[in-house]
Amino acid sequence: MTSSESTPLWDLPEPPRSAPEPKAGKKKPPRSRKGQQQPAPERPVAKVVVDIPLAHLDRTFDYQVPDKLHETAVPGCRVRVRFAGQLVDGYLVERTDTTEYERKLAYLERVTSSEPVLPPSLHAVCRAVADRYAGTLSDVLRLALPPRHAKVEGEPPAKPAPPPSAPDISAWSRYQRGEAFLEAVAEGRPANAVWQALPGEDWPQRLAEAAATAAANGRGAVLVVPDHRDLTRVHNACIDLVGEQGVAALIAGLGPAERYRRWLAVLRGTVRVVVGTRAAMFAPVADPGLFVVWDDGDDLHLDPHAPYPHVRDVLMDRAHATKSSLLVGGFARTAEAQLLVESGWAQQVQAGRAELRAAAPRVTPVGEDFDVARDEAARVARLPAVAFEAARQAFAAGLPALVQVPRRGYVPGLACGQCRTPAHCRRCAGPLALPGGSVDGAPKPPACRWCGVPETAFRCPACGSVRLRAVVVGAKRTAEELGRAFPGVPVRTSGAAEVLAEVPGRPALVVCTPGAEPVAEGGYGAALLLDGWALLGRQDLRAAEETLRRWMAAAALVRPSSAGGRVVVGAEAGLAVVQALVRWDPGWHASQELEQRRELGFPPAMRMASVEGSPSAVATVLDDLPLPDTGEILGPVPLGDFDDEGNAERERALVRVSRPEGRALATVIRDAVARRDARKATEPVRVQLDPLDLI
Repeated sequence: MTSSESTPLWDLPEPPRSAPEPKAGKKKPPRSRKGQQQPAPERPVAKVVVDIPLAHLDRTFDYQVPDKLHETAVPGCRVRVRFAGQLVDGYLVERTDTTEYERKLAYLERVTSSEPVLPPSLHAVCRAVADRYAGTLSDVLRLALPPRHAKVEGEPPAKPAPPPSAPDISAWSRYQRGEAFLEAVAEGRPANAVWQALPGEDWPQRLAEAAATAAANGRGAVLVVPDHRDLTRVHNACIDLVGEQGVAALIAGLGPAERYRRWLAVLRGTVRVVVGTRAAMFAPVADPGLFVVWDDGDDLHLDPHAPYPHVRDVLMDRAHATKSSLLVGGFARTAEAQLLVESGWAQQVQAGRAELRAAAPRVTPVGEDFDVARDEAARVARLPAVAFEAARQAFAAGLPALVQVPRRGYVPGLACGQCRTPAHCRRCAGPLALPGGSVDGAPKPPACRWCGVPETAFRCPACGSVRLRAVVVGAKRTAEELGRAFPGVPVRTSGAAEVLAEVPGRPALVVCTPGAEPVAEGGYGAALLLDGWALLGRQDLRAAEETLRRWMAAAALVRPSSAGGRVVVGAEAGLAVVQALVRWDPGWHASQELEQRRELGFPPAMRMASVEGSPSAVATVLDDLPLPDTGEILGPVPLGDFDDEGNAERERALVRVSRPEGRALATVIRDAVARRDARKATEPVRVQLDPLDLI
């Protein structure tokens, strides 16, 4: 066994001594010792990826293929090898004739399964993801490959599903470039699009039509949605167009046997359309023609396991590598999607203003009294008269009304005491917060959460005020309290305890948290979006973008204004995010957001890495980090608890570079972590590229 690089990692046992040479004139054919393994007759060298998550071992190692495993040791199969004296799992990536290792190779111990679960295309994707996020290949393989189930693997493969007939795509004519995009998918030409769905759109049906278009022409399709409720809707729509045998739903909640059975069906080419949640972004669909991510701003698309890949970025890499099409869809639009449009990599697919006005509900902004929000006894009174009117009109029309209430528990921060603009650091534009504690009996001044620099002379850039105030953490609204405001109307809740998929189209008050809005039969008559200040006041880079995404997701469930649909949003009309909702123009808001991030040096205009760990571990990584030319280190700043001596137990530093140097940043951070692992450092370090949460 050896590294594919030059030097071995440890000394292997000496090879057995050779037998005495025969006397001259009495040559005998060489004989192998009894029980000694012989190398395979063809391509006897196997390059193996071992399942060890150490960064300095993130490469292939060479092993000898014994003759007895010549037929079963196929590229992509699971194997067992001896590594540093222990038996570990691995994947056979490639078989070759030669090796650069100058000593004797160890033999493969056994082939766990001859099923080629890691084909070259999937291996290339996983390698690219590991390089992009400064991770290791073994970590990515744990996300991409489900655990093996031997009984399922032994089942005979089913016959490939017949290709479906071409679907009717006339509904895409409502969107500019909609039909042109599907025509490119049908012809196998690469096309990338950012789709802005109309309010009230049956988006699962539209996605199913796109997938069926690819499948009808013998290509595969992968559709990734945020949660299981969306998965159920899209899966049912795909079954109607492609057939039950041609669609596989991949979700982490499946049992090990069923999950592996469906994944094998995709790998073997039995099905061509894959629908799933985050885990489906690595689905090994054969001959892919279309990749789709719906609502890419949802944080469920970010994998919480190292190296923390995002669905949108993984599908972008896969579409580029396979010359396939990518569709980024949603009611709202992220700054990352807007960057794809402005760079010319993707085209906008959106409806004209006439179509939009006919489909959108009427939106009424209502400024809220921030001081009343702090009064626990005034919760019901905080509903303005226009909200009562909209809800009662919906009930009179026999329709339900939706009430969206923010979750509680947002991180409190600081804002201007006069105009309530979030307070930011003058050095790096990070959020300000109170660090706590005192110096010489006086409270410590506000400090930046990113670079740690204290702010002793704050002045609001919007209004010039020098006063600061704490952003109030929104209290949880209960269905019982809102029920008192609408007596006689049944109240239903949808949230963490129980998330409703749909509700009947009759009068009811549906109270939900963002992301848990059920679909109403025939649409809601009204939607009340309460406590906009709590969403917009979050100390988060994406607060405005996330607020608009949540508002539009709820407002899209309301009937058009021509049918009496109304949306009442609890926020000031002059805010840009409110104007984007009123005009139903998320593209305009995304362009504004992207421009602001360019000015302040935030992702996606810049590439940023987060390094978290103990103070000594973070300092070790930063000291061994050769930054690119545009590199800048922010921090480190303390996180979490302090020890008895007042020292932070954990710290975080941010490293940012220009976007063209993003790959160089990932490389130098990965190399620094690898050198640290090679020194057998015991303290863990968490490295994340382009984190969603920068606070």
